[in-house]
Amino acid sequence: MENVLYSNVSVNSRIDNSRSEERIRRNRIRRQRIIRRQYTVLFSLITIILFLGIFMFSTILSDARSDDNIPDIKYYKTITVHTGDTLLDIATEYYADEHYKSINGYLFEICTINKIKDADHLNAGESLIIPYFSSEFK
Repeated sequence: MENVLYSNVSVNSRIDNSRSEERIRRNRIRRQRIIRRQYTVLFSLITIILFLGIFMFSTILSDARSDDNIPDIKYYKTITVHTGDTLLDIATEYYADEHYKSINGYLFEICTINKIKDADHLNAGESLIIPYFSSEFK
């Protein structure tokens, strides 16, 4: 009878051992997943920090200006039309090609500012407001 009891105990022991071994195996797999997830989060965080650092550094460098860069400031000047002056002659005197696409754009701006409907018809003694650019601060 004792043999039967021992054999029962050994079968139960093996079942318990296999259950405990299975639990240990599952816990090991769970810990490995947790560690893998932590490494992934850490790698992602380091990548984001490096990307932001490089982005911030390049932004700071690109915003830097050299001392040679002197900005041109747009000013307006009032002139008096003399006999024989044309709007094209006046415009070519103050025209700056680095600020306008064409002389026609500059002429259009002069006509708009002064509300001129016919650019060919200027009267001597008439005052015109002319835009111009200068690097001097006035």
